[in-house]
Amino acid sequence: MEESQQFVRSAPSTRSYSGTRALLVSALGPATALGGLVWAIAQPDRITLLHPHHQGFWWLFVEPPLLVMVVGLVFARLIARPLIADLETYQPEAGDGAA
Repeated sequence: MEESQQFVRSAPSTRSYSGTRALLVSALGPATALGGLVWAIAQPDRITLLHPHHQGFWWLFVEPPLLVMVVGLVFARLIARPLIADLETYQPEAGDGAA
């Protein structure tokens, strides 16, 4: 019984390039949310939800570190996924200059 083995001699660079791009785009949202979490831990006095005395609704609702975390999560769910799908379907032309 002979088994035929095929070896890949060269892989197209477009797949790894778009894979790198997709990885970077998918990391932007969680990195932003993590930055907001670090900001909230580093400056807990900015989170007035921890001490809401004499604060109005908008002062409690608009918390900069919390907004940064929300923006990171919204980016990851609503923007990054379709963008990654577009990056995976994109096939650059030979003379496109995208290398």
